[in-house]
This record gives sequence, C-alpha cells and structure tokens, in this order.
Amino acid sequence: MAIAGTLKSYLDRNNVKYDTVEHVPTETAIDSARKAHLPTHQVTKAVVLEDDNGFVVSVLPADHRLNLDWVNDELARNLELAREDELPELFEDCKLGAIPALSEAYGLDVIWDDQLVEASDIYIEAGDHEHLIHMRGDAFQQLMAAQPHSVISTTDDAPRWISE
Repeated sequence: MAIAGTLKSYLDRNNVKYDTVEHVPTETAIDSARKAHLPTHQVTKAVVLEDDNGFVVSVLPADHRLNLDWVNDELARNLELAREDELPELFEDCKLGAIPALSEAYGLDVIWDDQLVEASDIYIEAGDHEHLIHMRGDAFQQLMAAQPHSVISTTDDAPRWISE
C-alpha cells in the first residue's frame, strides 16, 4: 500500500497535486523525515486526542512536541491523548502509527500548528510506514483552511530560549 484509499480519494476529490516519497520502514514521523532526507520541520505528525465530545487530530512538525494545554486553551476543550487501541477503528485503511495529517478525510476534526504556515513543501504520512505524500505548502494550507490553527507545539530547546 502506497497511499491509504480514503486519503487518495480525498486528495483526488480536492484536485491536489502530490507525489509520494518512499523510504525504509520507520515507526515515527521524525525517523521518516531522516530516512527520506527531508527537513524535519516540513514533515508532519498527527497526534490523536479525545474528550467526551469526540476526537481531534493535532498536526504539527515532526521535530516538535505537542503542548496539550495550548490545544485545550485554543479549542476550549479538555482533550487527552487517545488510546492506541481506538485508532484502528478511526483509520481503518492505515497501519497503526501511520496516521495522515489530513484526518478530515476520515471525518475527524483537526487543529494544525501555525509553524507549518511558512513551509514551502509539506510531507504527510500516507497510511503506511514506508511512504510520505509530498505536496506544496499552499496546497496543504488550502486543504486545512477550514480547520482551526494556532501555535500548539514547541521544540525541545524552546524552554531554554523562552526563559532567557
């Protein structure tokens, strides 16, 4: 499987120009970026959250950490990390851990990080552990235009520069 069927249909339905990047099997978005020799800030990772109102997928650069407090403040919710055993039902045609950033294709709410706004190119999980979908940054922004966005993540060195 190169691209999950649901995701491919969504991209085609929205007339998005894209190509795929193949890489050796990896378990994380940042490893996918490194193995594919791509800038880690242009490769996205999706983190599934939930509360009593349902699921939300947060999308951020692969080299960042999600700040759950910032997401909850932005959405006025009380989200927590979703349980891993719930994910196969949400993403039936994807491998566990290869969740596409364009989760609207799966009928899920999404919030995305403003730090992706300036990226000229975006790479997202294709639904397996060996492929990424590459698209122009403006195509990604157009697909995400109806979804809320804010600064919802930080890098590991951020606490140092914030306190200086």
